[in-house]
Amino acid sequence: MMKNTERFSNRVDNYVKYRPHYPEAIISYLAEHAGLTSETVVADIGVGTGISSLLFPEHGNQVIGVEPNKEMRLAAERQLHHHPQFTVVNGSAEHTTLPDASVDLILAGQAFHWFNRDAARAEFRRIGREGAKVVLIWNERLTDSAFENAFEDLLKRYGVDYVEVDHRNIGPAQLASFFKNGQFEEQTFRNAQFFDYAGLKGRLLSSSYTPTEEHPLYLPMLNRLEEIFEKYNEQRIVKFNYTTKLYLGVV
Repeated sequence: MMKNTERFSNRVDNYVKYRPHYPEAIISYLAEHAGLTSETVVADIGVGTGISSLLFPEHGNQVIGVEPNKEMRLAAERQLHHHPQFTVVNGSAEHTTLPDASVDLILAGQAFHWFNRDAARAEFRRIGREGAKVVLIWNERLTDSAFENAFEDLLKRYGVDYVEVDHRNIGPAQLASFFKNGQFEEQTFRNAQFFDYAGLKGRLLSSSYTPTEEHPLYLPMLNRLEEIFEKYNEQRIVKFNYTTKLYLGVV
């Protein structure tokens, strides 16, 4: 089985182009509830291609991305090369390589479900300064419309290990066991993406659980995707609705 740290190596381009970003409202929320200022040092754990970090340099923050996958690290460097306050290091949630007590806010965007939670909690305690907050965020794709339901069914049918690795396997019990005294704040934001067929295909292929070209399910999956698009598009566009979920606490 492919290591979690290698799952996205051949999907970086699609990930950069087609994965959803995060609402700007997260910054004002963290300013109010986590004491975020321009002086806050942020560690973005599992930074991937840098999508989760993009909000913070514009706010003036120093951001250190931590990412074990080489291809993703290089993509993050390309995406944020114009922000001198962003750097990225080769590390993991369980071994970030960051100094003791060096960061004020620890972020994981669309990544926490890949972590060894016990080891990550110990590492976050080590690198966090006194009072450091941990914020976990996910863009959760909704299944309210007929199109969204059809796309979800496609993933369940053709996704190689979709059910096993779905981030929605992380629930209140897992979060309570991670945060100190089982206490955390939860906030939600609305988010959306609009795609033509090429974008929809790229969005599908950005996911680590979808078959690649050499897999026997690859072409049947794309045939079904085209059927879904043709049935549900409006003026050659389909819409993904998301709830961006944010969990904030200390460890």
